[in-house]
Amino acid sequence: MKAVRWSQQDGAGLEHLVLNETRDGVVIESAVVGDDEARAFGLVYRIECDARWQVTRLALKLAGGASLDLHRRDGNNGDAHAWTDAHGEPQESLRGCIDVDITATPFTNTLPIRRLQLERGERRVIRVVYVRVPELTVSAAEQAYTCVEPNRRYRYEGLDTDFTADITVDESGLVLDYPGLFKRVSGGERR
Repeated sequence: MKAVRWSQQDGAGLEHLVLNETRDGVVIESAVVGDDEARAFGLVYRIECDARWQVTRLALKLAGGASLDLHRRDGNNGDAHAWTDAHGEPQESLRGCIDVDITATPFTNTLPIRRLQLERGERRVIRVVYVRVPELTVSAAEQAYTCVEPNRRYRYEGLDTDFTADITVDESGLVLDYPGLFKRVSGGERR
C-alpha cells in the first residue's frame, strides 16, 4: 500500500491518496479539499482497476453534494469498453474510454502512464472519461501521452483544449510535479 499527498500549486488545496496494488488489480481511494475558480469543495473518490490498470469503476462524492458511480465492462458481444451508471443504464457517450481524468487530481495521469507502458518518444492518443469537479459533469475527451523520458517524464496533451504539460513522475508513475497545477508534498512509500 502506498500513501501520497499533493498540494495545488496555488496552495489552496490538498489531496491524500492511498493506492493498493495486488496481482488481481488496483484500488485507489482519495480525499481532496480544493478550489476551482474560487469555489471550495471537498471530494472523495475511489477508482478500481484490473491488473492491467484498466479502470473498471469510478465512484465520486462531493461533501454535502452530488455523487457519481460509473462502471466499465468488456463483453463479447461488441460492447468493449462500455460504461454504465450505478443502475446499469448505458452511458453511450463514454463508449471506447478506458481511462478516467478527474480535474481535481493529478493521480488520474498515472492511469494511462501505467497502462500504456510507452517507450521513449512514443505517443498515444486515448479517449477518457473526463470528470469536471466540482460540477461533476461527465464527457468523453481526447488526450495524448508521449514518453519524454521513461519512468520519469511524460507529455500530456488535452486535444480538446489545446493544453499541454510535461509531467514528472516517480518510478511507480505517480506524479511528482504537474507544472502550475500540482506538486507532491509527501509519500510514495509503502505503509
